[in-house]
Amino acid sequence: MNGMKVTIDHDQCIGAGQCVLSAPEVFDQRDDDGTVMLLDEKPAEAVQGRVRDAVHLCPAGVIEVDE
Repeated sequence: MNGMKVTIDHDQCIGAGQCVLSAPEVFDQRDDDGTVMLLDEKPAEAVQGRVRDAVHLCPAGVIEVDE
């Protein structure tokens, strides 16, 4: 079941970094403003649980997962 697709609303990101702490293989932050960068929009099954955690931990609610 590797049908997960991650999208980000960059305009609403507040740079809290919880996503990076949860799944650094999938998320990073820009150096200039801390806004999230999506490294892998279709993450491997092994990290999908951590991506779901990132969705729930994001204080701005900018991460969406389509499964």
